[in-house]
Amino acid sequence: MKIGIYPGSFDPITLGHLDVIRRSAKLMDELIIGVLINSTKVPLFSAEERVKLIEMVVSDIPNVRVEAFKGLTVDFAKQRNASVIVRGLRAVSDFEYELQVAQINHKLYPAIDTIFLTTSDAYSYLSSSIVKEIASYNGDITQLVPEAIVDYVYDKYKLRRND
Repeated sequence: MKIGIYPGSFDPITLGHLDVIRRSAKLMDELIIGVLINSTKVPLFSAEERVKLIEMVVSDIPNVRVEAFKGLTVDFAKQRNASVIVRGLRAVSDFEYELQVAQINHKLYPAIDTIFLTTSDAYSYLSSSIVKEIASYNGDITQLVPEAIVDYVYDKYKLRRND
């Protein structure tokens, strides 16, 4: 059974993330969305909230599950018997960093390989940081995140979109 890990902060999940999830789920028997708990960052959403939001938007993909984790991605992958780490690339500038991470992950855990999926053109500009910036000014994020989580994002800023 081919098990893949798609790790990230997902703070919040974007349509770009969801695109990578849907595409990579087709390549795996099981895809685990690994929600990173990073003690050096203060996220907008708690790990539990991020897991819940992602579960809401991937509930129609039967071979996907969502878990929060701390520590190294390779350790999480070992614990879940994963053989693949999935990473999305938005631009060439992402590749250099992601290649270094993939190489060290393989050095630490030779049974793991990383696959890179280029982002669909429609999402090449998109990041969680951009979503948060726009939402913080009550801007329209409806074309950036799954519809099911739009109000959750605005609620974090105590804002509502104008319908």
